[in-house]
Amino acid sequence: MNPTKKTLRIALAQHNYKLGDLVGNFGKIKESVAKARAQGAELVVFSECALSSYLPGDMIERPEFLARQLALLERVAALSDADLGIVLGFVAPNPAACGKRLQNAAALCHGGAVVGTVAKQLLPTYDIFDEARYFEPADTAQILDFKGVKLGLSICEDAWNLPGYSAQPGYAHDPIEALAEAGAEVLINIAASPFELGKPARRRGLLAEHAQRHALPLVFVNQVGGQDEIVFDGRSAAFDARGNTTSELADFKEDFATIDIPIEPADAPNMSAASPRPDAPQDQAEARKAIVMGLRDYMHKSGFRGAVLGLSGGIDSALCAALAAEALGPENILGVAMPTRYTREMSNTDAQALAKSLGIQFMSIPIEATFGAFLEQLAPAFEGYQEDVTEENMQARIRGTTLMALSNKFGKLVLVPGNKSEAAMGYSTLYGDMVGAISPIGDCFKTLVYAMSRGINADAGRELIPVRTIERAPSAELRPDQADQDSLPPYDILDAILARYLHAGESAHDLIAAGFDADMVHDVLKKLFRAEYKRFQAAPVIKITPRAFGRGRRYPLAASYEELLK
Repeated sequence: MNPTKKTLRIALAQHNYKLGDLVGNFGKIKESVAKARAQGAELVVFSECALSSYLPGDMIERPEFLARQLALLERVAALSDADLGIVLGFVAPNPAACGKRLQNAAALCHGGAVVGTVAKQLLPTYDIFDEARYFEPADTAQILDFKGVKLGLSICEDAWNLPGYSAQPGYAHDPIEALAEAGAEVLINIAASPFELGKPARRRGLLAEHAQRHALPLVFVNQVGGQDEIVFDGRSAAFDARGNTTSELADFKEDFATIDIPIEPADAPNMSAASPRPDAPQDQAEARKAIVMGLRDYMHKSGFRGAVLGLSGGIDSALCAALAAEALGPENILGVAMPTRYTREMSNTDAQALAKSLGIQFMSIPIEATFGAFLEQLAPAFEGYQEDVTEENMQARIRGTTLMALSNKFGKLVLVPGNKSEAAMGYSTLYGDMVGAISPIGDCFKTLVYAMSRGINADAGRELIPVRTIERAPSAELRPDQADQDSLPPYDILDAILARYLHAGESAHDLIAAGFDADMVHDVLKKLFRAEYKRFQAAPVIKITPRAFGRGRRYPLAASYEELLK
């Protein structure tokens, strides 16, 4: 190392990339390189898979896509010079003769060329992740020299195997420890680390402990933005050698910062560093920001600006409408009331009041005549049978068809207003209220739906969502005097059972031992398993918890679940 060098000026570039948009992503990178140069930075750092965005899925198996990405990497390298280096993530060919064809890699560009690369060592395969499907892991740590400074460069998951962090580590080694032992003077972790409630605090604590444990400064650059059902929250940061946060970028939006990182002989590693902070409690404001960004990016990256949804006068559709108005602008939202003989007048009144308070478009399309026509048409086939859930589902499916017609005619995507509690219980209708392109609150338990609704009103300082909508007993209004609690336990109890079973991994035995009624536990779990086939066909859910329904859940559809009820 150059003994006269005391600092390394590093720019952190936190971007919202679009998956597969190589040219557009390159444009963001080029703009930030110019900004870093103007601010006197010596090194500008971008996130994991910056050129393609994370995770490209099967796109990267197309040779032409990979070739174009590698060509753009050369153009990125050409933006560097003797004064300014660039670190960014990309998809690299595997140089070995065996294994997967690709690697999740990071490049160091300097002097107009790629002067070094490293590959990710730890490939996550849990929850939404499936990196081992595409990538070959690196098996050793590698130090890169930049202007006489030894960079310890790692990629996202490489930082998540800190000794003592979990009771059962997911991997056999800690790449960060290996980089420190190899002589790194600065640790750099580039990431596409998805958001979950409580995760930012855990991640900050994890990175701080790496810095403190090895007495090395650490720079973390994360992606931001929504990608399908995944949300990346940003919060790129820098930590000093004592584990103190010296800089943190914005959450849920693009940001940029240039900071001076001291490069000095390290003190002895501090092996008694405090453990990472535990999960924070659910935060309705944090959930709201994540969903708004996820919904906005899903719509805009899909080429749409407007959304349509049914307004029942209930809290779920009200919250979805409020979030959509915030994400896309109220002028781009169409709310539709579709009353039948079972719809109470206050539901129509509250739906219209909501639309007025939010400033969204509103129309009422009664479906009673259509419902009556269906009943008449099917009467001969149903002769001798009592009315049951069939007639209830018929109404929901008429509404779904109506919304899809409006979507086709006006070019607006349909939003699915169902919450996680109902989805868990199968309290929804296939091809009815499940119809749509994206489910904004599908990872929110009903209790969080209430908290978010109250939070929206509190932040607005007025009644954006009618108080009566929040306070009234929820109902699907598909039969006379129907209430959710006719079919489901009280939501505070149901959500507690589901959170402990789905998120904490407790068993039926654990729940009963904790004091929950045994019959209720068994009934909830039976409904959970029985509805798996519905959720398999559901719209993508914006993910804000560690165990969302959707891509990360892999339970069989045709199976016996009796052993899980014991």
